[in-house]
Amino acid sequence: MKGIKKISYVMQNLLDGGITMKWRGRGQSTNVEDRRGRGMGGVGIAGGGIGLIIVIIVTLLGGNPGDLINSTPGTNISDAPYEETEQEKERADFVSVVLADTEVVWNELFKEAGYNDYQEPSMVLYTNQVQSACGNAGSSVGPFYCPGDYKLYIDLSFYDELEQKFNAPGDFAMAYVVAHEVGHHVQTLLGTNEKVMALRQKLSEKEFNQYLIRLELQADYYAGVFAHYAEDEGYLDVGDVEEAINAASAVGDDNIQKKAQGHVVPDSFTHGTSEQRMRWFKKGYESGTIEGGDTFSAKEL
Repeated sequence: MKGIKKISYVMQNLLDGGITMKWRGRGQSTNVEDRRGRGMGGVGIAGGGIGLIIVIIVTLLGGNPGDLINSTPGTNISDAPYEETEQEKERADFVSVVLADTEVVWNELFKEAGYNDYQEPSMVLYTNQVQSACGNAGSSVGPFYCPGDYKLYIDLSFYDELEQKFNAPGDFAMAYVVAHEVGHHVQTLLGTNEKVMALRQKLSEKEFNQYLIRLELQADYYAGVFAHYAEDEGYLDVGDVEEAINAASAVGDDNIQKKAQGHVVPDSFTHGTSEQRMRWFKKGYESGTIEGGDTFSAKEL
């Protein structure tokens, strides 16, 4: 793509086996809001059906939309600065660098496609619980994007969950998480999310779930597009891409349901199977174009 400098920090980090110094010194995003350590009193977190909160697009990685509710906002119980560990600081800096690189990629892609200017999303770092324009959430839902405030929300402890619960370690796996959430933001800017959510009252839950799956797979595709431009000459090999592919596979509906309940219920899928998520990420990585991600016209997912 013309005008985009290829991004090498992820690949070199992977070759070095973790979050290393190779990404240090790269520009960080100015669109990061740090709410870590701000507990919320009186916030209820409930399980249940999709309900109204489906508009949030609980995105990744097995998050249960029922874990978010439009409850009465809680109050901050501490305004003291959050005392982060050195590891937390590294992770916060790392995701900020990733967000900055998504800004470079999507600003240029929007410009080349002739779209309106790319409106950069904000990233909210939080611990345990957070309030968004879409409702209140606990960290158990995983990273999510809220179209109501153009923000993605991440509890950095999810880095450990990726490795321990989903068996998807590595920096590129976490970069994929951020890129997937940004993919939902792209969908919001392009009007895709609004069109899909307008169908909710017109379709059965089973039928609507099929549109949710296509929405999620498109976000995986957009994450692949980011990976396409994160490549630098000679740095990105098959092993590096496999970290993101492994993460996409780990968070397929079939894999999550099988682990949670021992069997799968395809009609309840909302994110896509492991195979589908891997395939669409790879399509985005190979294509590097916005146009190739029309999951809604695809006959087969």
